[in-house]
Amino acid sequence: QVQLVESGGGLVQAGGSLRLSCAASGRTFSNYQMGWFRQAPGKEREFVAAINGIGGSTYYADSVKGRFTMSRDNARNTVSLQMNSLKPEDTAVYYCAASATSFDRGIVVRSRNYGYWGQGTQVTVSP
Repeated sequence: QVQLVESGGGLVQAGGSLRLSCAASGRTFSNYQMGWFRQAPGKEREFVAAINGIGGSTYYADSVKGRFTMSRDNARNTVSLQMNSLKPEDTAVYYCAASATSFDRGIVVRSRNYGYWGQGTQVTVSP
């Protein structure tokens, strides 16, 4: 079992920044690829970013590339999502997730390949 707890969400004006964190407990953290997903009201959950177990490789959705940066600290069992140049369309509940699959883009962008999820944290970007 892996338990995930997100923090860092909030209200920010367009153009601002937020940093989300996800604290993990349970099994060996570095064995898991980690992902961030988001879900806006009335929309399906969508992929945002993923990072491999050792933190050497990342994938990003085209909509956030160049604005968001995902990182992890395996010594502290945490992953982070630095979000800059935020836009109103970034408004959503953001979820941290852990996957025991291989780090292949076709796999990590799909929410069904993640076995563990946090409770989510709300990010609201005002115009």
